[in-house]
Amino acid sequence: MHKNKFPIFENNRELVYLDSAATTQKPKEVLDAMYNYNIYNNASPNRGSYKLSLEATNLYKESKKNVATFIGAESEEIIYTKSATESLNLISYVLEKELKKNDEILVGISSHHSNLVPWQELAKRKNIVLKYIYLDKNGEFDLSDLKNKLSNNTRLVTFSYAVNTTGVVHDVKKIINLIKTFNTNIKIIVDGAQIVLHKNIDVKKLDIDFFVFSAHKMFGPIGIGVLYIKKELIEKLPPFLYGGDMIEFVEETKSIYKNNYEKYEGGTQSVELAVGLSAAIEFINKIGIKKIETYEKELHDYLLSKLKELDFIEIYFENQKNKTPVIAFNVKNVHSHDVSQILDMNNIAIRTGHHCTQPLMKYLNIPSCCRVSLSIYNTENDINKLIKSLYKVKEIFY
Repeated sequence: MHKNKFPIFENNRELVYLDSAATTQKPKEVLDAMYNYNIYNNASPNRGSYKLSLEATNLYKESKKNVATFIGAESEEIIYTKSATESLNLISYVLEKELKKNDEILVGISSHHSNLVPWQELAKRKNIVLKYIYLDKNGEFDLSDLKNKLSNNTRLVTFSYAVNTTGVVHDVKKIINLIKTFNTNIKIIVDGAQIVLHKNIDVKKLDIDFFVFSAHKMFGPIGIGVLYIKKELIEKLPPFLYGGDMIEFVEETKSIYKNNYEKYEGGTQSVELAVGLSAAIEFINKIGIKKIETYEKELHDYLLSKLKELDFIEIYFENQKNKTPVIAFNVKNVHSHDVSQILDMNNIAIRTGHHCTQPLMKYLNIPSCCRVSLSIYNTENDINKLIKSLYKVKEIFY
């Protein structure tokens, strides 16, 4: 659909890239935006009163506006971090003082490790009880399990909007309504890294308290993540990193901190990466999320139909309709890493292993698996090459 807009494919014409859930390739518009910033506008933002610094500051603020509009937020609710992982760690840090012994945190079993390990560590430090929300046969959250585990001690519920390993998309609105009906004070943290490229998101309508994602999973640069926090929560929570830009006033014995999003952005921010993220959003908007979603579904369904023809392939959650363009599978009796190695010899890139979701894999009783994740630069021809190479795997191991 749009392969010609991504320079990497000009220089790697034989490449079949099927690992977009790990990181997407970057369109020329994004690369150009970052290059042009460095040769025309590069300066330290939010500090200088000279023209170049003011231009950098304006580009940084414009980027925030684009991100806010993209997810239905206000720009004052957007915080830049280095990744979704850092965003989740930041949340666990600033919420720590609100939690006490025997408080409970509910975590989706299908969460990426970045949305699981920080809560494990917090639970150890504060003697907090960690509970897991398990899945039904379709790979979605078992809402009866969630309902049974909510209690008067529940303080936080955190989960992925879409599962990076299986592509299953959860009914977030229904989940949040269930939680808020039980107790409006329970804070909701949603990892949106795997959804923002595939579905229109409105954090206000969904009533999400914290929402995180990374630029590099939506055609943007590696090194910048987004953290949305409701404005009323920002005003109540403590700062994170201390330093320049996040202070109002400093004396020898005390400091007064800003009480807005800036208290989470201490230090010099990367305008280059912010510009790249903004360009990625403009690129997505130009195509349209709905068109992206439609094209990806067509590709996903084509791949699924081809995989179903192979009797030596086991597909996971193949009947689930509400998915991102991700398919998890295994070649029967062949380790996923061996499959990947053979595919790589044919210039086909897929992800294998536990996909940073070891508790999920253990719950599903799947030691490891192959994952194909599609994007707008993929074609049916890419899928045909994959299927042909899977037959080669069969020839070698059967």
